[in-house]
Amino acid sequence: MNNKVTIYDIAEKLNITAATVSRALNGNPNISEKTRETVLAAAKEMNYKQNKLALALKSGKSNHIGVIVPRINTNFFGSVIRGIEEELNAKGYNIIICQSHNDEEMEAKNIETLIDSHVDAIFISSSSKSSASLQKVLDEKIPLIFFDRRKIMNNVSSVTIDDFAGGYMATKHLIDSGCRKIAHIISGPIELEIFKERHRGYQQALEDHNIDYRKDYVLRTNSSIEEGKRAVEILFSLNEKPDAIFSASDFVALGAIQELQKRGIKVPDEVSVIGFANEPFTDFLELSISTIDQFPLEMGRTVARVYLNQETGDEAGGNVQKKVVLQPKLIARKSTRN
Repeated sequence: MNNKVTIYDIAEKLNITAATVSRALNGNPNISEKTRETVLAAAKEMNYKQNKLALALKSGKSNHIGVIVPRINTNFFGSVIRGIEEELNAKGYNIIICQSHNDEEMEAKNIETLIDSHVDAIFISSSSKSSASLQKVLDEKIPLIFFDRRKIMNNVSSVTIDDFAGGYMATKHLIDSGCRKIAHIISGPIELEIFKERHRGYQQALEDHNIDYRKDYVLRTNSSIEEGKRAVEILFSLNEKPDAIFSASDFVALGAIQELQKRGIKVPDEVSVIGFANEPFTDFLELSISTIDQFPLEMGRTVARVYLNQETGDEAGGNVQKKVVLQPKLIARKSTRN
């Protein structure tokens, strides 16, 4: 096995000092163009690889950005990541992606790993109820930016959609189509702001249209197709069954529709169903699913732009706080009545 080539090997070959080689490789202006070209040619010939971690430690900049998402196997988070990459790859940044799997301990491990990797910033859709691990990022003077799911913290920017407006417009769409017994599947931890706000929008729409809020019509589940099926089993065991379902997740909405169809209940004639996120499958099914579009690609691009603006701002250390709220859009399809 060959030993790795070092700057000392290059210096010995060229009969110059290791310091001169280092300066030439790093573009020091005090090194002549001729010397720089000679060193670069020798480095290429000898297959020299720079120690990126050492350079990051020395310069304080690694050009790596950590991105933490609950899971990557959804179009929403995949599109957010794509948007981030589109903006930052052109600026010379590389993206390190971590998944928390909606687990607080895993999220904390992701954060530790990214801190140890000397990333320049961390973008996160947080699944954590606590701010302890997130505070470590700030203690290390690493810029932290929330997207989609956020926590209220000083000196932390965020890019979200108006989840309250999304919950309101989904519920109002059902009401406008003639539904009055509207169930809501929260589809995630109510402690997280996005689910709390979508639920609040649902409540407000009912109140504004003089419809009673019923606790037995509100279920808390995880975001999966199976949970949607289970939710329908619970809702349709009630004496007074709902005539519409607003799910805070497209996957849960899909499961709900599958269970309704299995029971011979016609969608949307007997029960309307609307989801949230505008996952691609919602438009490709024979019974396409009404949903709320969150514009994930634009969210990713905006997160990256917020970071770049902070980097060029007057305040150091990422202490330029910016709160961006994107507006959601109703996508009405076949799963809800016209």
